[in-house]
Amino acid sequence: MMKVVFLGTPDFGVPALQKIMKYHTIVGCVCQPDKVGTRGKTEFCAVKKFAMQNGLPLFQFEKISRDGVEALRQLAPDIMVTAAYGQILSQEIIDIAPHGIINIHGSLLPKLRGAAPIQYAVLMGLKQTGITILNTVRKVDAGEIILQKTLDIAPYETCGELFDRMAQLGSDAVVEALRQIENGCAVYTPQDENQATFCSKITAEQEKIDWNQSRENIINLVRALNPTPIAWTTFCGKRLKIYSLRPAESNCEGKAGEVVKSDKKSLVVMCGDAAVEIRELQAENARRMDVVSFLNGHRIPVGTVLGE
Repeated sequence: MMKVVFLGTPDFGVPALQKIMKYHTIVGCVCQPDKVGTRGKTEFCAVKKFAMQNGLPLFQFEKISRDGVEALRQLAPDIMVTAAYGQILSQEIIDIAPHGIINIHGSLLPKLRGAAPIQYAVLMGLKQTGITILNTVRKVDAGEIILQKTLDIAPYETCGELFDRMAQLGSDAVVEALRQIENGCAVYTPQDENQATFCSKITAEQEKIDWNQSRENIINLVRALNPTPIAWTTFCGKRLKIYSLRPAESNCEGKAGEVVKSDKKSLVVMCGDAAVEIRELQAENARRMDVVSFLNGHRIPVGTVLGE
């Protein structure tokens, strides 16, 4: 049994933290400072909520490399584990624990290093992704690989659905890696830098649907941005969020963004090469609806061009 400091912030880290607790001693949890949400209400992240519910020592540093060194050193951890923590760690932090720091990363490194690997796996239309457990070095996601686990991406699976499955896979992987490290049998494999690819956070510009893109690309964009921040287009000058699309069954013709079918049960729009059927959407100042419910209260005539 090892003494572990866990560093994480969003939901992605909670299954791993929960599972590590079964086999090791959590001597400290570190997460990002609280955020002020809508209407000035302070919001706690998922890791903080879990730590408070389970009586785990909790730390929140505005800048961990400046404020957290001595506090973490006093915990005397054997190892530290990160999972979407959200801050860059200094060498001084990395050197605190005898076994260093290992990270749970949501891709098969060296592919998709960076901040949004799960979203980009969906955005790129990949059929497979996975979890990498690696040791942390000063260069982002460039440490030696301890182990990897693969996961197939289901057709039309959203980022949110994949995120949940990846979090569970990450919890299994990190416990296996900790066992190998504790037993002295872990193998550390350098990454092939020639195979490295990178992904940054999704930008606001990427959220708006470009109907000139291919049908496949637009469907993947909508999947990748569900459940947040949600892809959108415009209708009559107002934002229309799109949650789900499928390829239209019949051949259609029209300009990109044009509504080519609109009745009580279906709404079909042209992309750059083929048509899509909208399944779920949300008008401004309205709730999310399936397309049938939406069309009961909203009329979008054939010939309307979305995004103009």
